Amino acid sequence: MVQNSATREEILSVAEMKEKYDSAYFSYVPDQETLKQLKPLLRDKHILIVLGTWCSDSRLHVSHFYKIADDAGIPENSISQICVDEMKKAEAGLIDQLNIISVPTFIFMENDQEIGRIIEAPTHTLESDMVQILTKI
Repeated sequence: MVQNSATREEILSVAEMKEKYDSAYFSYVPDQETLKQLKPLLRDKHILIVLGTWCSDSRLHVSHFYKIADDAGIPENSISQICVDEMKKAEAGLIDQLNIISVPTFIFMENDQEIGRIIEAPTHTLESDMVQILTKI
């Protein structure tokens, strides 16, 4: 289990995560109109994903997120991930101040300030929820 800050490659080193990623990433088709809206909204934003490689929701939604990120051209350095254990804790108190209740939690930030989050599962689709969050600011 990965528990700490992690890259996409490190997360995918967990067999169960990679297995779900390989199927969910390639089968997910983000809505193209929503992606067009999303692309300009992502400029100068940072996305922190708190996930558990042990969690089925994390496996699914993080895979879908990366499909959206790749299709929207989100640079890897605009995305950070922190993996947590089943108690939703990370090493060295990395997420103690973030009030994480469920995983995955996608936290959208601008200028180091949180502007919104998606907790556990999107309300509609991940990409449409992202647009909704990023147009509220």
